[in-house]
This record gives sequence, structure tokens and C-alpha cells, in this order.
Amino acid sequence: MVGIPLFQKHLLKSARMEAKQLSDQVRVEFLDAIETASDLAALEKLRISVLGKKGRLSGLMRGLGSLEPKQRQSAGMVFNLLKAELTEAIKARRVALESEELLADLSEQGIDVTAPARPEQAGTVHPVSQVLDELTEIFADMGFVVAEGPDIETEFNNFTALNIPPEHPARQMHDTFYFRERKDGTRPVLRTHTSPVQIRTMTAKPPPHRIVIPGRTYRHDYDITHTPMFHQLEGLVIDRDIHMGHLKGCLIDFTRLFFGVEDLPLRFRPSYFPFTEPSAEVDIGCSINDGVRHIGAGEEWLEILGCGMVNPRVLQNCGLDPSEWQGFAFGVGIDRIAMLKYGIRDLRGFFDCDLRWLKNYGFSALDLPTLGQGLSR
Repeated sequence: MVGIPLFQKHLLKSARMEAKQLSDQVRVEFLDAIETASDLAALEKLRISVLGKKGRLSGLMRGLGSLEPKQRQSAGMVFNLLKAELTEAIKARRVALESEELLADLSEQGIDVTAPARPEQAGTVHPVSQVLDELTEIFADMGFVVAEGPDIETEFNNFTALNIPPEHPARQMHDTFYFRERKDGTRPVLRTHTSPVQIRTMTAKPPPHRIVIPGRTYRHDYDITHTPMFHQLEGLVIDRDIHMGHLKGCLIDFTRLFFGVEDLPLRFRPSYFPFTEPSAEVDIGCSINDGVRHIGAGEEWLEILGCGMVNPRVLQNCGLDPSEWQGFAFGVGIDRIAMLKYGIRDLRGFFDCDLRWLKNYGFSALDLPTLGQGLSR
């Protein structure tokens, strides 16, 4: 190797020529070695030897400091070209070696194409979602449209407009979730039924109306058949000359389609609801054998929903003339009829997020009951 002092002496005579000679020596010494490096470790060692702080090329470039500016510039161009060439060669060899190592690893590990694939975990449709779809499909076929409203309601929409007086038990703290009182003296509530959407619909636009209202509702209850939050679907029809016969015909068609029993016995029992007059509760016929309930013919009766003709006071609260407009309404617990139809014993299972429960009671997205295929599967 030509020493730095000697290199400087030669550069003074002919900087560019001497720089090229030294550059060629370094190129010959390292370029072939780089291109034939056997592995990444050997390549890194070569990089340090030539381009590192104490490397050959770095040493030559440090010697440029004692030259005249023009000589330094001339010799520096030669060394910079060499540096770029060596850097590119190292980069190309590194890519090639990494590719070779990857192929070697894959070859050693191997892939057994005959090994069984991992089973895919397919989700299921929740019973509440399935029953909600069934209900809306049935009522859509009857000409109903879906209406929605907020879960947080005013006392007026949730109680007052529905003819529920201030002293009614449903308005007490132990039955209803209240928010803090506002500055204007009102207290918002978590709606206890989806009926407030009926009020919103009747006050927002003129009749006729034919709507179903699915949604979440909230009450202070928690046991095997009650939860603080549950799902409900209500229906409302407002038109001229509506009577109890229309209500009965609608619910008979609905229950027989939903449960898939053509001659399903129905019983309308007189009842009381503040927002309907007259009011009724609807029972369906069933039988119990060996502890298993069967929907259809039998000596037992099972309550499934409440209904009635819209109370004239409710119509008046919404700005409608009861002598011109009449209507009927009904409400059914989605969770409850899902339990009845699909044999689910404990309502709390709907909200436990237990994958075993969902796998047992859920529905395959590729094989859902529909009106066309039959809802009683």
C-alpha cells in the first residue's frame, strides 16, 4: 500500500493521475471481493474495511486536506466516484445474499401442502337480529314502514302524550331511568317503550300512518324473564274508519306467519293500557309435553303481546281530530317471542356475550329463515 505522505507527494505533481492509480488499486482489491462475498457477515466486514472510518478509501480521502484547492477537487472527484461504485456494489450484493438466505430458509422449513387447513371461525346471526328481521319482513309485506327515534326521550313523549298520568306507577323512579332535571324543569328519560316514536310520527306529518317501530327500551328489571334493556317492536295504523276488526285481522296474519302455524289459535282478552281504548292482550294456543312448549293447538294459552284502539286523548295530544281519524296500536317484546319461537329459556343469555350460547342459538348467515323459505325453521 502506498503511504499517505508518499501519496501526498505524488498528488502535488499530478493529483488526478495519482488519485486514479490509487483508486484502481482499491477497486481491484475490493470490488471482486464484494461481488463474491459468501454471506452478509463477510460483506459487512468488507464494507468496514473500505468505507468505514478507518477504511482504505476513507484514509485516502483524509489525505486530501493538505492539497491545494484545485488539486483537492480533482482528486476528490476520483475518490467520490469510487465510493459511489463500491457502495452500489455492496448494496446489490446485500440484496442478492438476503434473497439467497430467504430461499434457503424456505427450503429447509418446507411447506406440507397436504396438511389440513385451520378451520375458519364463522360468526352467526344473533337471535334478536334474526327475529327483528323476520318481524320487519312480515310487516313490510303488509304495507308497514319502519320508523325510528332516540333512546333518550322527553317525559311528554314517553308519558304525557300517551295519556299516562303523573301518578301512574310507570313514572316512578323504581320503574324508569331518569336523567338529571334540566334548567327548564323537565327530566329526560330512557324510553320505557318505543311508543314515543308514534307521538313523533303523528306530530311530524299528517295521517295516514302505517309504521312499525323496532328499538331498545329500558326499565328497572332484572331476572330470568326481564333485563334492564330489552328490544321491542310496536306498530301503529292511523287512518279513516279504522276499527277493531282491522287490528284483529292484522295480528292474526302476523302471528300465523311468524310462528309458521296456519291455524294458530288466538285469544283476545280485555285489558287496560292508558294509550289505547279498548285494550286487549293477545294469547296464542300451545301445549306442554315433557316440559317442552309446543306452539299451536293445545289447552294452554300463552300471552305474547298487547294491543288496542288508539285512545282519542292520544290523538288529541298529537293535534288529530278523533272524529276524523282512528287507529290501532300493538307492542311485542322481540326478546320474549324469540325465546318462545326458538326455545331459549333464560332471557339474560341474550346479553351475556357467551360464544357457546351464540353458536347454539345463532343462525348461519347462509341459511336464514325468510318469508320465501319459511320462517318456522
